[in-house]
Amino acid sequence: MQTTTAFFALAAYLIGSISFAVVVSKAMGLPDPHSYGSGNPGATNVLRTGNRQAAVLTLLGDAFKGWFAVWLASRFGPDYGLDQTGIAVVIVAVFLGHLFPIFHRFAGGKGVATAAGILFAVHPWLGLATLATWLIIAFFLRYSSLAALVSAVFAPFFYVLLFGTTPIALAISVMAALLVLRHRSNITKLLAGTESRIGDKKK
Repeated sequence: MQTTTAFFALAAYLIGSISFAVVVSKAMGLPDPHSYGSGNPGATNVLRTGNRQAAVLTLLGDAFKGWFAVWLASRFGPDYGLDQTGIAVVIVAVFLGHLFPIFHRFAGGKGVATAAGILFAVHPWLGLATLATWLIIAFFLRYSSLAALVSAVFAPFFYVLLFGTTPIALAISVMAALLVLRHRSNITKLLAGTESRIGDKKK
């Protein structure tokens, strides 16, 4: 079982290491997302190029890889002895792949889209509850980063409420903590009142 867990975890990490911000940008003739704006290879930074299609494709790609890695392990892993602890390891592995991608010198994104994909793979109701939290915060307060942070904090509670305390709950908690850490600069800006709101025009 340890070999099975290691195999699926490695596969998940490699899947997570595919940066769709970089892949989509190259395919569409856009500059490397590490080279402008926040330097973050994510949909929000790609949108700074003015190419909405590229940003949407990046968002969908990053969400899909999180969903696919967990779905793959959940669908085929049990046939080889993969249990919930193994699935939990896969969750953390694919998320770490996105944050620290081996294919891109370990310079990854902040993980919001990938986390969303992971949560939907764990269970659609979990994904919907977390997405609803993001939408509510984003709509009323108009801070994308704050919406992501609040959603990350609530995701483990939603899981425990729906499914109880399991190894997967711990994995989601670890993922949430990593996401919060990746948003340190945004937290500083929020506290200083300098964080940009959704819909604000760039100067």
